[in-house]
This record gives sequence, structure tokens and C-alpha cells, in this order.
Amino acid sequence: MKRSLALLVAATWLVVPVTPALAAEWTVEFVAVPTGVADLFEDQGRTIALTRSGVFFRIGAAPDGRVIVDRQGSYERPPGPRRADMLPDGLVALGAGEISEAYLVGPTSRYRHGVIGDAIEASGLRIQTNGGNILDYRLPTDSVLEDIVPRLHDVDGDGQDEIVVVRSYIDTGSAVAVFGLREGRLALIAEAAPIGRPSRWLNPVGVADFDGDGRAEIAVVKTPHIGGVLQLYEIEGGTLKDDHSVRGFSNHFIGSRDLFLSRVADIDGDGTVDIVLPSADRGSLRVVSFAGGRFKDLGETPLPARVQTRMLSIDEGTGAFAFGLADGALAVVRPRGTGKP
Repeated sequence: MKRSLALLVAATWLVVPVTPALAAEWTVEFVAVPTGVADLFEDQGRTIALTRSGVFFRIGAAPDGRVIVDRQGSYERPPGPRRADMLPDGLVALGAGEISEAYLVGPTSRYRHGVIGDAIEASGLRIQTNGGNILDYRLPTDSVLEDIVPRLHDVDGDGQDEIVVVRSYIDTGSAVAVFGLREGRLALIAEAAPIGRPSRWLNPVGVADFDGDGRAEIAVVKTPHIGGVLQLYEIEGGTLKDDHSVRGFSNHFIGSRDLFLSRVADIDGDGTVDIVLPSADRGSLRVVSFAGGRFKDLGETPLPARVQTRMLSIDEGTGAFAFGLADGALAVVRPRGTGKP
């Protein structure tokens, strides 16, 4: 009975799409959630929305494609794991390979930028191996890790995860840095050139073979608050070289601790992953491809309000995902024919 009620309520809240297709095969619809969506997060494989009034809803898809907005009653958000000397707002990244945990340590105020919520950043990176060893990498005083969570990916194709983080230099701004295990030590493997000015930041999008050449690229948005540039880097020796670059995007807003206002998925079905992320003003949703080494704009749709939260899956079978808007609405993106307005 509870499930049926959830479906009925979701159908009542669902607004008929008022925008064109995001890409040829995808549509964007909007769901009004009582008091508005404030945050979206994952909990044990479920996507949960926190409303502005503090109520939790599970967001999903029914077999017939309708959006489920199911109030969770006595649900409480589980606290994330905490570790000694960890960044106060940091998150622990969990891995299934040789690196089982990675997190930021050594809180410091030596770089008072404050773009991701406060002026406390990390002075080091710590990992735990699957054998239980704890290894640290500490930065010199010329830089910090201006980030919240390390990203575990196999960047160099050796079959083991590396760690991608944002390193910010006090005098020259942010750069992408890659750390990894080398001969039993946690080492800096490669780093891109910094932006070139202090208080200039970048936010990673993801790691994948975006151009189909068989090698992974790191995608970031440089200066996402001031004319953001979508930049792809590829590892080459001890450096990250520029691979592709295009202006006009964002995946963050000043003061937010949510760094995941983007999504990596094969939207056009060509076998090469694409990137979904907001326009520079976060007022439109864009899908872009670098397949074959060429930039292609697969689609753009205007939104009734700016992108505000991370983008999370609500249906792994169809690839449908959702995110919150600044007006509190829930935006649902899914292939055509999978939903019934």
C-alpha cells in the first residue's frame, strides 16, 4: 500500500516536460517535492533527497517508468566514517584494489580561499592499503589540497587505482595532481600545470576514456565560477598534458561542499562515455562528447532554475538520473519512452 501511495503522489507532483530533449534520445522532466529539494545523496544504493524542511524521500523509478518520490518517515542520514587528523568536512574514498581507503588530512588555514565552504584545507593525503598499512604524503608549505574527497581511478592503465585530487598553490592557483603507490610508498606520480593565479580553482568531473583512444583522461572544469573551461588531461610520464579544452561550463558554485554537479555516461550509445554538466551559468544542462578526439555538443536544454545538487542515478537499467535545482524542484533525465508524464 505504501508503494502504491508513493507512485500516486509522484504522479501528482510530476510536471509535464516543458523543455526540448537534452539529446536526441533523452528528455528532462521536473518533479515538485514538498518544500523543495535541498540535497541529494546515496545511501546503500538508494538515492535520497533531503528537503528544505528536513524530510527525507527516496527517489527512484517504477517498472512503468514513473518517478517514485517515497517519504522515508523515521529515516536518519547515516554519518560518514571519520579518521584521525582528517579534514573536518572531508569524505573517505573506499577502494576495492590495493588502496582500500583514501582521505585528506592535516587541516590548515595557510591558504585562505574558502571556495568550497570554509578556509580550512588539507596539508596531506593518507591511504590505507588492503594489507592494513597507513601511508601519508605531506605537502610543502607552498600548497594545500583544496578538495573534499580523493577520487580513486586507474589513471595510467596499470590495473591499480591512483588518486586524483586538487592541489592549490598559494601563488599560482590550482592544479590536478595524481598520487599512487610506488614501491610501497605513497608518491606524487603526475601533476598538471597550475592555473597560474592565486585563488583560481578547478573541480574534477571524472576519469574515463572520453575520446576512445584506449587511454584514460581526467576531465575537470577550470575556474567553474568565472567562464569555466572543460579540460581533459592525459598522463604522460610525470606530467598531465592538455588533451582537449572547451569553454562554457560549470560544475560548482562558490561556498558549496557538493563537488559533483556533473555526470559521466554514454548518452548517445556510441560506446564512448560522454559528459553531462551545467552551462557556465548553471542555467542549462549540456551533454558533450570527445569521441574520436573531436568535441561535439550532443544537446543542451534550458532549466527553470540553476543546477544545485549532485547528479545521481535513479534507475541503473535505463541510465535515468536526477538532480536538484535552486528553486527546489527535482530534475529527472532519462531516455525517451521510459516514463509516462
